[in-house]
Amino acid sequence: MASTACFIIVGRNDIPIYEAEVGSAAKREDAAQLHQFILHAALDVVQDLAWTTSAMFLKSVDRFNDLVVSVYVTAGHTRLMLLHDSRNEDGIKSFFQEVHELYIKILLNPLYLPGSRITSTHFDTKVRALARKYL
Repeated sequence: MASTACFIIVGRNDIPIYEAEVGSAAKREDAAQLHQFILHAALDVVQDLAWTTSAMFLKSVDRFNDLVVSVYVTAGHTRLMLLHDSRNEDGIKSFFQEVHELYIKILLNPLYLPGSRITSTHFDTKVRALARKYL
């Protein structure tokens, strides 16, 4: 079964610092822009929910047709957002937790400037491997 998934990390100033299309579905030309639009449209909902709960995993916060936006908010208010069409909530939570660990390792790198784009190919490879494993 082909799945659609788009993963994005948004910094505290609503600036995307990492983006990846991690689904196995056939790619359309305009799919990447549509996925970005849906994820950025959900940022307002995420911001409201983040201040009303102490949970880091906010589950599904928004829907668009058959696509669902799931969000994980770090303690520093960085948002890990996933646009997907699957119903595997436990796998999504595990994916977010492991990507959060990878993100912390990036933050601990003295050569990384917090809030700047993540350009590490190692990070990208690990995120895509985690997506294949959990999503």
